[in-house]
Amino acid sequence: MKNIAILGYGTVGSGVYKIINDNNSHVSRRAGEEIKVKYVLDLRDFPGDPVEEVLVHDVDVIIEDESVDVVVEVMGGVEPAYTFVKRALQAGKSACTSNKELVAKHGAELISIAQEKNVNFFFEASVGGGIPIIRPLIECITADHIEEIQGIMNGTTNYILTKMEDEGADFDTVLKDAQDKGYAERNPEADIEGHDACRKIAILSSLAYEKQVDFEDIYTEGITKITTDDFDYMKKIGASIKLLGIARKEGSTVYSMVAPFVIYADNPLYNVKDVFNAILLKGDMLGDVMFYGKGAGSLPTASAVVSDVVDAVKRTGATAEILWESTKREIGSADAFTTPYFVRIKGGDKAAVENAFGTVEYIDGKDGETAFITGVMSGSDFNKAAEGFDVVSRIRVSK
Repeated sequence: MKNIAILGYGTVGSGVYKIINDNNSHVSRRAGEEIKVKYVLDLRDFPGDPVEEVLVHDVDVIIEDESVDVVVEVMGGVEPAYTFVKRALQAGKSACTSNKELVAKHGAELISIAQEKNVNFFFEASVGGGIPIIRPLIECITADHIEEIQGIMNGTTNYILTKMEDEGADFDTVLKDAQDKGYAERNPEADIEGHDACRKIAILSSLAYEKQVDFEDIYTEGITKITTDDFDYMKKIGASIKLLGIARKEGSTVYSMVAPFVIYADNPLYNVKDVFNAILLKGDMLGDVMFYGKGAGSLPTASAVVSDVVDAVKRTGATAEILWESTKREIGSADAFTTPYFVRIKGGDKAAVENAFGTVEYIDGKDGETAFITGVMSGSDFNKAAEGFDVVSRIRVSK
């Protein structure tokens, strides 16, 4: 029998507890040994909840108990999660987490400690919630160089953009609707400003290109400037707008960013709607492969965590090879990142537009505006070309 301790009894922690208990025979059969939740750590009490039987308030009880084999961290935030997970690994216990902040900041270090102690540190649920992406990236797509990753990695922003597109509602109205439905927090900044997606693409960039990509270095732009007028133009060209996390390697340079992108119907991400997430990998041999599903929620995320628990139990006495060096990788700047741009300007003399931007594709639209798609250009070249124009909107185009 393998004993599990869960750190945190919130949305995801309660889901992990439920799955291990309700599906115990199935989970244990997959693991090859019976799995039991011995402890759940939380500062709160839960009168009347069955978790009371295993609830503790002191993490030392878990760390010092040699019979605990796997620690599941689902507290969120960097501290005290980092300290607790590090102590668990140093004590010879495997650890599994859904905590993107923790993994983005300390993933390489915690992987290294796990390898030193011949245990495992797994974090499947930290990027796509219930979508399997980490394990396929590090274990299945090993013959390919990853040329690019494009991902819709935040369900809240995808829901907002979907409603704006399909119903013509403005940003503020849809944001309130998302909050009322529980898709967005009362303070939605982490979602709508792209910070949540930034942590996730930092993790995928670090794994795909095998060195630490710091999320602080990733250019991040949210969706607050997107308007229904932008979507009106998209309808004219058969395109949509999605908030994407991007990682791309060109030669020896790795680029990573989070920003709204125009995507056309031939992109598999085009039809990803509402709160669903999807991640598209482009391999040099495999080509395109997409992973799609619910990127958040108690049971979908908990399901991915429990799959890590099963893997950790099956690998008892052995450490999975995860290539993620702590050496920092410098990433290319947003100014050097090349892509076409969708642009709206007030007024607009076409001769002046073409003189500044070169050959463009015009889009019929609002009176008093000129809208067009540029050719592929760098961010710095775009900024130079846009000087002297009254730019209403500027959105990158996925190429």
